[in-house]
Amino acid sequence: MNAPADTAAWDDPGAKPLIRFKGVTKRFGSFTAIDRIDLDIFESEFFALLGPSGCGKTTLMRILAGFETPTEGSIHLDGQDLAGTPPNKRSTNMMFQSYALFPHLSVFDNIAFGLRRDRLPADEIKARTEEMIALVQLNDFANRKPHQISGGQRQRVALARALAKAPKLLLLDEPLGALDKKLRRETQFELMDIQEKTGTTFVIVTHDQEEAMTVATRVAVMDHGRIAQVATPTEIYEAPNSTYVADFIGDVNIVEGRAVPEDGTVSIDWAEGQPSLRCATGLKLEKGATAYVAIRPEKVSISSGQPDGSANAVPGKVLDIAYLGNVSTYHVEIPGGQVIKAQTANTDRVTRQEFTWEDNVWLHWSESAGIVLER
Repeated sequence: MNAPADTAAWDDPGAKPLIRFKGVTKRFGSFTAIDRIDLDIFESEFFALLGPSGCGKTTLMRILAGFETPTEGSIHLDGQDLAGTPPNKRSTNMMFQSYALFPHLSVFDNIAFGLRRDRLPADEIKARTEEMIALVQLNDFANRKPHQISGGQRQRVALARALAKAPKLLLLDEPLGALDKKLRRETQFELMDIQEKTGTTFVIVTHDQEEAMTVATRVAVMDHGRIAQVATPTEIYEAPNSTYVADFIGDVNIVEGRAVPEDGTVSIDWAEGQPSLRCATGLKLEKGATAYVAIRPEKVSISSGQPDGSANAVPGKVLDIAYLGNVSTYHVEIPGGQVIKAQTANTDRVTRQEFTWEDNVWLHWSESAGIVLER
């Protein structure tokens, strides 16, 4: 994850955003793709629009790029209202998933293409293109054609071409979707490094939560044309504002129950005959109100015997085990039939799992491990 500055711009009431969406709505006939979105993005951010297919993230980016016109609302870029401004007149550039490189042109000529269209002096074009080639570490490939380089290298050519004209804003639409998992992960860190070196504001559209959590300073989680939450990756993961966000980001257990508020904590009655779950929370809940406890699997411990002094302890039976090399995830059925996941790190080389299928176990976690949600 990109590290935010000591004083993050989004936490400064006096900071002026580079991009401001105000009441932006987009309808296609009777279908509302974007529904009254207000959003500020600040200079030099690496901002991620994250969500499932059909949530509106690509439509929002296309509106920002000028390929779609909002039905209602306004967008300002660096204080300028973009209404009526065509894509080629905006201080933005867009990098597509397909890369859209010219197959008959060399790496150098692909990167220089936009600069030549702007009729810049030849020496300026040469200097800027060489600067971009060095930035993406393709010095040895400048004379090769796209089919003569790897997918990861083609991705870097497309990025260099998009940055060559020094846009205020670079839009990236699923830019790593064509890469295999290992190369994709490596390229994420390259993107972060390039964004930091150039200081360009990046806005990336992705459905890959791991990608968004890795590269972004902030993430906007979208759902049916609306923004469910905007926050840093850490806040999104550790303090989601709804069960939708908690469930979309990472793996999570969600237990529904009835709230019994106490001083600084809340007890959740969740199953007949079982002790209440105790959670630290700042929420003000009415007694008997429906509440949800969201607990990440890595925060749930598993043991063969009932633990002493644990704030929350629930008996269960192991139904399934997923061994993933670095971690093992246990799927445990608890009273009432719900399945809870508990994750343990495989820090030692062992010949067998500590627990196996059908074992009776106890799951336990602290008061602060779970977060209480109202919806």
